[in-house]
Amino acid sequence: MERCGWVGDDPLYEAYHDTEWGVPQRDSRMLWEMLMLEGFQAGLSWITILRKREGFRAAFQGFLPEIIAKWGADDVERLVADPGIVRHRGKIEATIGNARAYLAIEDFSAWCWAYVEGVPLQPDRASLAEVPAKTPLSEQISKDLKRAGFKFCGPTIVYAWMQAVGIVNDHVVGCHRHGPVKALGQPDA
Repeated sequence: MERCGWVGDDPLYEAYHDTEWGVPQRDSRMLWEMLMLEGFQAGLSWITILRKREGFRAAFQGFLPEIIAKWGADDVERLVADPGIVRHRGKIEATIGNARAYLAIEDFSAWCWAYVEGVPLQPDRASLAEVPAKTPLSEQISKDLKRAGFKFCGPTIVYAWMQAVGIVNDHVVGCHRHGPVKALGQPDA
C-alpha cells in the first residue's frame, strides 16, 4: 500500500495518515483544535504532537474554547508544568488568547471554508517535491487570523493545518488515500 512519503513506518503516523489527514473537517471546534496543535508543532515534528495529542486534550479540557478563554496566569503555570504536552509558555498563552479570538468569530467552520467556497483544493501533486510549505492562500488566511487576534498561525503553520483538515488535498496522486479523500471533497459527498 503506497502512502505519502512523509509517513514512514510508525503505526501512529500510518493511522493518522490513513484515517484523518486530508479528510475535510467541518466541525468548528475540531478545526480550532487542529490549528492549535499545528501551532504547538512549530519547531517540532508532527509525530511529537500526535504522541502527545491525548495529553493536550486532557490538559486543555477537550479543547473547548468556551472554557479555555476564561483561563489566566494560574492555568498557564499549571500547563507549563504538565509533561503530557509541549510546555512552551508562549504557545500556551497564545492558545488561551486564540480561544478568545475563536469565540469572537460567529461560525469558525464557515469562516475557514469560505476561502475555498466550501470545496477542498485538489492540486493532484505527483510527488512530495511539488508540495509547498506555504501558498498565497495560506499567507492570506494567516494575515486574516492574526487580524482576528490569533497567534502562532504563520503561513507555514496555516498551510500544514489546511492539509490536515482537508481544505487542501495534498495526498500525492500515487498514495492510496488520494482518490478517496478527493471523493470526500466533492460537493455531493
